[in-house]
Amino acid sequence: MNQRRLQNFKKNRRGYWSLWIFIILFGLSLVAEVIANDKPIVIFYDDKPYFPIVQALPETHFGGEFETETDYHDPYVQSLISAKGWMIWPLIQYNYKTVAYKLPTPAPSAPDFDHWLGTDDQARDVVARLLYGMRISILFGLLLTAISAVIGVTAGAIQGYFGGVLDLVAQRFIEIWSGLPTLYILIIVSSVLVPSFWTLLGILMLFSWVGFVGVVRAEFLKVRNYDYIRSAKALGVSDRMIMYRHILPNAIVATLTFLPFTLTAAITGLTSLDFLGLGLPAGSASLGELLAQGKANLQAPWLGLTAFVSLAVMLSLLVFIGEAVRDAFDPRKLFNGGRS
Repeated sequence: MNQRRLQNFKKNRRGYWSLWIFIILFGLSLVAEVIANDKPIVIFYDDKPYFPIVQALPETHFGGEFETETDYHDPYVQSLISAKGWMIWPLIQYNYKTVAYKLPTPAPSAPDFDHWLGTDDQARDVVARLLYGMRISILFGLLLTAISAVIGVTAGAIQGYFGGVLDLVAQRFIEIWSGLPTLYILIIVSSVLVPSFWTLLGILMLFSWVGFVGVVRAEFLKVRNYDYIRSAKALGVSDRMIMYRHILPNAIVATLTFLPFTLTAAITGLTSLDFLGLGLPAGSASLGELLAQGKANLQAPWLGLTAFVSLAVMLSLLVFIGEAVRDAFDPRKLFNGGRS
């Protein structure tokens, strides 16, 4: 059956190739330090290799005068290293917070050979910030989706299996909880705490799990009265084992089709908060912050266009993947040889 699901997934060519493109983009963002960095990947100096990306080296290490960390863009330092060795630079010689001082025009500067998508209003390379920002957005979305799924599936399973007063009270709580204004709560928290990756993850996690409860609860309510479940109870199988072994696999199918769209919502949520200034700390690489810069600098259209196109492509890929996952688990296609 799993083989048939995989075949159905592959038959959705748009979703299948979207998955590969998304994996490649995510993989590139994971190694952003090797692609975009203001430090060389490797330095071979005085017959010894050094890796500045993972080790901080003082300028005196290369014959300089200062004990501070080496500025590898300094022509004086470059001449010292070239005298006794060589170095290999990343494809983009800037990271997400590097300020480019040698710009042909005041920041934000238009795209050129050194800055393929230009710079933002603080003279930071847009491609570098895009790479690092994409990594933060995807990791945030994956973590939020995974944690929310665990909490939501657990809550829905308990409600649906036991039912009765427990289910009634839990449903009323969820109705009240889901009605709370998330944005206002974030504004209040932002005024008290300094927003960070983990703070935002925790706050959004408080509300994002609710969407999974209804799907899992409905499946448990339906399956708990089946004959094979009653037989398992009659044989003395524990409730925990029945829930985990016999009902949960059915509920997981519905949950899996829900995951890509939840991931899309998580990424969009973080981007929206960053755009409003309620997200990650100032200076962090973020798609929402890039959108905000595009709004504030209409004379630099490459900022807004870059953020918009990147976000649109990423979310479109996730939607296409979600459609393919839905097709893979569609019972009509699963048992009719892939015919709808």
